[in-house]
Amino acid sequence: MTLKVYNTLARKKESFKPIKGKNVNLFVCGPTVYDYSHIGHAKTYVQFDIIVKYLRYLGYKVFYLQNITDLDDKIIVRAKEVKKKPLELAREYEKYYHEDMKALNIDSVTKYARATDYIKEIVKQVKVLIDKGYAYKIDDGYYFNLSKFKDYGKLSKNLAKDAEKGVSRIDDSKGKKNKGDFCLWKFSKPDEPVWKTDIGNGRPGWHIEDTAITEKFFGPQYDMHGGSRDLIFPHHEAEIAQMESASDKKPLVRYWLHTGFLNVKGSKMSKSKGNFLTIRDVLDKHDYKTLRFFYANSHYRSPIDFSDESLEQTGKSLERLNNFLSEVKDRNSINKDYLKKVKDNFFKYMDDDFNTVKAFAAVFDIINYCNKNNIGGEEVYDFLLEINEIFDVLTVRDVKLSKDVKKMIDEREKARKVSDWRRADDIRNELKKKGILLEDSGNGVKVKSL
Repeated sequence: MTLKVYNTLARKKESFKPIKGKNVNLFVCGPTVYDYSHIGHAKTYVQFDIIVKYLRYLGYKVFYLQNITDLDDKIIVRAKEVKKKPLELAREYEKYYHEDMKALNIDSVTKYARATDYIKEIVKQVKVLIDKGYAYKIDDGYYFNLSKFKDYGKLSKNLAKDAEKGVSRIDDSKGKKNKGDFCLWKFSKPDEPVWKTDIGNGRPGWHIEDTAITEKFFGPQYDMHGGSRDLIFPHHEAEIAQMESASDKKPLVRYWLHTGFLNVKGSKMSKSKGNFLTIRDVLDKHDYKTLRFFYANSHYRSPIDFSDESLEQTGKSLERLNNFLSEVKDRNSINKDYLKKVKDNFFKYMDDDFNTVKAFAAVFDIINYCNKNNIGGEEVYDFLLEINEIFDVLTVRDVKLSKDVKKMIDEREKARKVSDWRRADDIRNELKKKGILLEDSGNGVKVKSL
C-alpha cells in the first residue's frame, strides 16, 4: 500500500511522493525557550518522533530539522522579570528542553538550529524581500507587506485582514501599511540583544527565522513541514508568504502536517487555571514509555484529553503488552497466515496517515488471539520488537540468571514434583525478594524480572 498523508494545504489525504526519490526533508517548529516545555509540546514532538521513525522504517532517508527560537519578545519579557540577560535565559531553558527530549527518548532529530546562529541567512532573506518590493521600512523595523502576496491564507483559509485575530505574538506598530503586516527585522532597543547589519542594528522577527533556516538546509522548497495546529495561522502562513515571495517558487512545502491540541481534564492548559503541566511534572510520576504510549494511542491530528486517570489506564494497557512480550516467545508458534494478516493490517493502518490508533488495535487483536489459544512463538515476539523500534513503548524483560538463582529454580521444580508445596512457595518468595518472579503455566515455569 502507498503511504498517504493528510496535507493541511490540500485538506485531504495524498499519496506521499518526496521531491527526490527516497530522500525526505522535514522541518518541525521547535520551542521558544523561555520556560519549561509542557505536555502539549511533548505530544507534538513524540508524535513526530514516531512519524519520522516510521518513515525511516519504510526506507526513507529523513533529514529532520527543528529550530530553537532563542530570542523573541517572550524571552525578552521573561528575562526582565527574572533579571537575566535574554540569551542567558534562552540557553538555560534550551538545555532543559534537550533534557526533556532525552527523557522522552526523542532521538530522531537530525539537526537542532538556533535562530541566533543564522543571523546572516536571516538578513540575506530580508534583503531579498526588500529588493523585490515585499518589505518596507518604518520607525521600528522592516515589515512584510501582505497586500503584495495574493496567496496569503491558502493554508488556513483565513484572510490577510484577520492576520492578527487571536494571536499572542502580534506586531502592533502604528506605522504599518496593513493591519496583518508582520515584522521581519526589529530595530534595536536599549538593553536588548543587537546585531549590527547593513539593514540596521537589530534582531530577527519571529517568522523569518524558520524560512531562513530551512532555505539554508533544504533550499526554497522541501517535502514536509510539521507543527501544532495553533501555528497554522498566522505563523505558517507567514512562512509561505516569505519564502514563496523571496524565491518565486511554489509551493514552499509539499505536505503540511499538524498535530491536534492537548487539553487537561477538558480544559485548555494554562497557568491561570492551575492545570499547566510540564513534561517534568508528568515524568516525576509516570514512566516515559507510558507517556509515549498515551500519545501513540491518539491519532496525531486528533485532540487529546490528559488526566492522571487516563495515564494510569494507559499504564495498565502497556503492562498487558509487556507481560505478553515477556512470555510469548516460549509458546507454541502461531499460524503464519494469521500473523501475516495482522502484520498486513498493522502496516495498512500506519500507511493511512500514520493511524497509530488502528495499528495498535491490530496489535491487541493478536494478543487476544494468542492468549485465547495459548500460542505465539518467536515470530510474534520478533514482530513486537520490530514495531517497538518505531514506538519505543515496550520493555524487554529478558532475565539473566546467576548460577545460584538457577539452582534455586531447579530445587523448586524438584519440590513441586514431590508435592512439597511449602518448600516450593518458600523458594518462590525468596526469589521474589531478589526481584525475580516465577509464574507457573501449562508450558512450564515463566521467569520474569520485577
